Amino acid sequence: MTGALLQLDRVVKRFPAGGFFSRRHMTAVRDVTFTLASDRPEIFAIVGESGSGKSTLAKMILGSEKPSAGTLRFDGTDLATIRTRAGREAFMARVQPVFQNPFEAFNPLTRVDDYLTTTARRFRGAASRAEAERLADEALQRVGLSLAEVKQRFSHELSGGQLQRAAIARALIPAPRLIVADEPVSMVDASLRMSIVNLFRALRDDLKVSIVYITHDLATTYYISDRVIIMQKGEVVESGDTRTVFDAPTHPYSIALKAAVLPPDPTQAAAAIRGEPLPAATPDAERPLEPVLVGP
Repeated sequence: MTGALLQLDRVVKRFPAGGFFSRRHMTAVRDVTFTLASDRPEIFAIVGESGSGKSTLAKMILGSEKPSAGTLRFDGTDLATIRTRAGREAFMARVQPVFQNPFEAFNPLTRVDDYLTTTARRFRGAASRAEAERLADEALQRVGLSLAEVKQRFSHELSGGQLQRAAIARALIPAPRLIVADEPVSMVDASLRMSIVNLFRALRDDLKVSIVYITHDLATTYYISDRVIIMQKGEVVESGDTRTVFDAPTHPYSIALKAAVLPPDPTQAAAAIRGEPLPAATPDAERPLEPVLVGP
């Protein structure tokens, strides 16, 4: 499709189930189709409970899992045709991940600044340490940090919020067109969630980076995303403009999710992200935001 940054067409992922010789398969993702336009940066949310297939979908978008059927194209290129190391490197420069646990994203034996400067050399061709540090510092400044704050420090010497922002900075160094963020605020203190979700908004608006935002958290989805798909047991059960879907959901699963977790307006959604109690008039106002399992 002309003008598509990312295009998924009837994507399926099956995994073997049972013993080594078993012919049974479990379908983790079934017939998922959506498109992100190349000329309209957006935050595209993939929402679902644990086991819904959303993280498997993220791995296929990143190219670390191959689809069992269907096609994934990035900027017109079928990911299945990327077989060389050079092709893979070129793809990775344009599509970067941000993972759930920032402490697993960094080797505890490698200094954080070395991670960043190595990324600058690998993907931006920095010819000297000074140039690599300049690129690293520019990326860190984007996320509210500086090279001085992380220099000579290991991952365990930073807070979870600092390390997640450093992980986002590392993803920015190659100047990607797409970031795939898998549960990026689920392990961050509630007081820092708002700063990180607002950071994603700024990346979309200022750097024109599209973001695939994968989460179980309806409050952050409602607050920052432009469009959403809701997944249940590997299938997309509802999709569309985020406000339209959440203000008037039509599928029973979407209705149940909203009733269970979602604050009724953007102001309350923002408060929930910050970990603040909702107004007493709201049902279950004192219950903390948490994953909700719905259905059989």
